[in-house]
Amino acid sequence: MAEREVPGWVKEHIGRYLESNGEDGHIWNGVPTLLLTTTGRRTGEARTTPLIYGRVEGEETYVIVASRGGATHHPSWYLNLVETPAVKLRVGADVFDATAHTASAEEKPALWKMMAEIWPQYNDYQAKTDRVIPVVILKRA
Repeated sequence: MAEREVPGWVKEHIGRYLESNGEDGHIWNGVPTLLLTTTGRRTGEARTTPLIYGRVEGEETYVIVASRGGATHHPSWYLNLVETPAVKLRVGADVFDATAHTASAEEKPALWKMMAEIWPQYNDYQAKTDRVIPVVILKRA
């Protein structure tokens, strides 16, 4: 099986994040990012992706958006966590297990608003695709 194609800038971001224990890479383009590690649904291998996140105030709950820049299909990391919701997160220097679930129709509006305040391009991404972009809730295990 061919090795997963990861853009060079993503590899660099992950490398800086890991090498600096989150000091370099946690903030990317002025916004907070975490490293999400999922289990590949076909390979069973660990897959790490840097993602912009928000945090639910007063909780050990993180929120990410499966936007893929408004592409017509979901990102692989999202499909992986739907199949295996047990994930690992690195937020700065903090590394921990978490459980992922897609926000319900009731949960999503407030979380989408929060995330669009952090990264306004999410609204543009949704406007350019017919796909309903999922919002994912990650709770510390």
